[in-house]
Amino acid sequence: MRAHKFGRTNVEVPVIGQGTWKIDGGEREASIQALQRGIDLGMRHVDTAELYGRGRAEDVVAEAIRGRRDEVFLVSKVMPGNASKKGTIAACERSLRHLQTDFLDCYLLHWPGEHPLEETIAAFDSLESSGKIRAWGVSNFDVDELEEAESIAGPNRIACNQVLYHLEERAIEERVLPWCEAHNVAVVGYCPFAEGTFVSPKSNGGQVLARIATKHEATTRQVALAYLTRTPHLFTIPKSSSVPHTEDNARAGRVELDHKDELALDHAFPMRKRKLLPTV
Repeated sequence: MRAHKFGRTNVEVPVIGQGTWKIDGGEREASIQALQRGIDLGMRHVDTAELYGRGRAEDVVAEAIRGRRDEVFLVSKVMPGNASKKGTIAACERSLRHLQTDFLDCYLLHWPGEHPLEETIAAFDSLESSGKIRAWGVSNFDVDELEEAESIAGPNRIACNQVLYHLEERAIEERVLPWCEAHNVAVVGYCPFAEGTFVSPKSNGGQVLARIATKHEATTRQVALAYLTRTPHLFTIPKSSSVPHTEDNARAGRVELDHKDELALDHAFPMRKRKLLPTV
């Protein structure tokens, strides 16, 4: 499994991690087994949030990582409505209880909200000082919001920005990704398969994916994940509720696309410029 330093943390984190959005809605034991198999295969970056099932996803993660906490790079998120200074600290403590751990490797603001960023960042600093989190970051932040956060926190404080990123939604490449690369901020793409509506094999893009997959003796989904993690600042967190799907995702960490492959995918999936950063 390829790994890169995760922003300012300097921790080597696998480029393919495991997301848990809606994992609480599936068969619990299958989801736990899928997460555990992913950890076995090197997908140690496990991402969750208090929002997901109102803590139930964190409960699933807790069971999956029981006895293996030291193997995992664990991330959770605070909802914007809870992101006052006092509310952020309380939310983190709830997440720690759900996850049955003493600390998070990284804690994120889920998206910009009504509470002043100064309060949220002050809470992050307090949580980091007390050892309850080791780093903090943001999610769904556009460049203007990233610059505001940096102006409050100072340089080299934001560990990551988690954003929507898949082959048919590449808006982050215009401004967000270059900003993050210039400021040593990891970019974590969520929904890499577009919420399950993956590229049609009959489309031009699907045919390009198939040709590249055949060349690398890989699946089209593995090629997609390899493309979405093609630079040292890019990470992705596909969600899986089955062991076979997890194993397929993990094999993407060994796929090395060449420049010709990347150019072909760039052409097949052109970037659409947007005024606002898309989210789901």
